[in-house]
Amino acid sequence: MIYFKKLLLFSFILAAEFQLSAQIKLPALVSDNMVLQQNAKVNLWGWASPNEKISIQLEWSNTPIEITANADGNWKTTVDTPNGSDKKYTIALTATNKIILNNILIGEVWLCSGQSNMFFPVGREEKTWKTGVKNYEEEVKNASYPNIRFFTVALNAAQQPLEDVTGSWKVCTPENIKTFSAVAYFFGRDLYQKLDVPIGLISTSWGGTKAEAWTAQNILEEDVAFLPILQEDAKNEKVYQEKLEAYYLSLTNERIASAENAPKGQLKKPKKEANKTSYVLYNAMLHPIVNYTIKGAIWYQGESNSGKAYLYRTLFPAMVKSWREEWKQGDFPFYYVQITPHKGQNAAIREAQLMSLKTIPNSGMVVTTDVGDAQNIHPIDKQTVGHRLALIARAKTYGENKLVYSGPIYNQMKIKKQKVQLFFDYSESGLQQNGEVLKEFEIAGSDQVFYPADAKIDGKTVVVSSSQVKDPVAVRFAWKAVPEPNLFNKENLPASPFRTDDWEISTEKK
Repeated sequence: MIYFKKLLLFSFILAAEFQLSAQIKLPALVSDNMVLQQNAKVNLWGWASPNEKISIQLEWSNTPIEITANADGNWKTTVDTPNGSDKKYTIALTATNKIILNNILIGEVWLCSGQSNMFFPVGREEKTWKTGVKNYEEEVKNASYPNIRFFTVALNAAQQPLEDVTGSWKVCTPENIKTFSAVAYFFGRDLYQKLDVPIGLISTSWGGTKAEAWTAQNILEEDVAFLPILQEDAKNEKVYQEKLEAYYLSLTNERIASAENAPKGQLKKPKKEANKTSYVLYNAMLHPIVNYTIKGAIWYQGESNSGKAYLYRTLFPAMVKSWREEWKQGDFPFYYVQITPHKGQNAAIREAQLMSLKTIPNSGMVVTTDVGDAQNIHPIDKQTVGHRLALIARAKTYGENKLVYSGPIYNQMKIKKQKVQLFFDYSESGLQQNGEVLKEFEIAGSDQVFYPADAKIDGKTVVVSSSQVKDPVAVRFAWKAVPEPNLFNKENLPASPFRTDDWEISTEKK
């Protein structure tokens, strides 16, 4: 009898465990407070027992969706969404268990990624950031937008693609906004104020990271141009392992139990920067969320790749391509920020970003030469950056066809005796200079020696010359680490740095 009772109890436990394992589970992104892309076929997905039947009831639809998990317990379906509005919806998912998702909005969803200037939060954090954004106390106080929602992907790195991320959707409130990406917030706020539909922002970013860390492994391995990146990864790993081995060999028997009491001069245990290696952030912070339907992406990164700016010309477009291939949404909008002037940067990385406008379809670039800080790689005027990103989206994605969203972009030049006339795109309304003298133009002859140029605006063009260059061949504009240019169009958007020549620069050898 005792044996029978134990057997019965054991059976109940097994049945309970089976029932628990059979329960449907959702990824972190599919949760309360989320924003779904309007007027789209959006993905819902998750996990369950093999072959388990799942019923999904959308509050905006009268017809339930019936699906069955596959043999591995994975399931995914697409659902049609209506126009965006401030109406809050629920979604009920029923299988062995039942999950009800509440407070769901339908509107516009954007992915926001990059390194520290994208990660930079609205509010001040004493341990991490010495300051928040410009006027951060006022910005935090006024950040009450219940129809703006945001999701911050927790920092993580992985050698293999993961299935899920850590994080949760937050409603935009003064308390919640403090630690969220400032550029993403100001971009989303501008869109919300112009479009009057809910905005969902997914921030997946990490300071100090390189573009290759955000790029899929197969993209890097299949192009011989990226072999030096993988070779450097292997070299760095070897150096780390050698340092780690030396550290452990240095420990005496007495210190094995407590490594903290190292004698003076003893080796310190090396630290491994997990976020520096190729494709590890793509695996952990992008791949798990590619099912989530988005409208487009914004990107702020490049500082960590400036030493190999020539390679960035190829790497950056390849990274974007890898994202688009995974999302399977075609060439979705991809808008990015040209890095600001800083003493530790160079002109070549801005050129690589400028050139990417032609190699990345459906892209746009924000110029930031007027909002940088030579001494601070994290300039605090993130409002302007977010606003300019929103200008591009409004014009190129949301149909404000007459909106000028870019500053002057060099198009071509004409040599007229000792002078060079420069022509620009996005100068239809004319050019203007902020200050008495037009600055940061240089001119050179065939000897490739550049001299400061006299520059004057002539309608929609700029004419440059120098008494030291009789036969001009090339012109450069704002071609230095910390330029202070003052050429704008009439919409007060700054001109991008550029050069008309293709002479070899130092980063090409890297």
